[in-house]
Amino acid sequence: MSTIRSIKVAFCLLSLVFFSCTEHPKKTEKAVPSAELTEQALIKTNKYLVRSEEENINDFLRRYQWKMQSSGTGLRYLIETDNTGRKAEYGDIVALEYTAKLLNGEIVKSSETHGLLKFSVGKGGVEAGLEEGVKMLRTGDRAKFIVPSHLAFGLLGDGKTIPPKATLVYEVKLLEIGDAR
Repeated sequence: MSTIRSIKVAFCLLSLVFFSCTEHPKKTEKAVPSAELTEQALIKTNKYLVRSEEENINDFLRRYQWKMQSSGTGLRYLIETDNTGRKAEYGDIVALEYTAKLLNGEIVKSSETHGLLKFSVGKGGVEAGLEEGVKMLRTGDRAKFIVPSHLAFGLLGDGKTIPPKATLVYEVKLLEIGDAR
């Protein structure tokens, strides 16, 4: 019996020595990634999101067979009528009849429910993509715009009807251009 007891005591002592000599990381210490690694991860994620949104827009265009042009910023546009009036310029106040939808067809805003959209061109207050598109129009023109999220409400949405990272499809008619100068 004393042999078994000696073996148990020896095993306990060896275990104690072994486990007490190995280093265990402290639970309060956290590995902090370097700024370079964080930046690379953010760039990679952003590229993925942009590519994914672009694929969704292209799928939408194929499904509806819309032949749209693309601006340098990523705005897609199709001007359906070509009137001869003047184009909206910086400082002009414009009035639009509009419908804004998500790519799935859900209407998120429209002039039927919210009234005409009036804003001063170049002064903010509307999505950058919508403003960019309106500057291409003349009074009476009808157009369709696909506004990617970075030109619309971005990563957060509007907190009401437009979800985060939403691509918007606008169908608009420019009713009037008023000179604010």
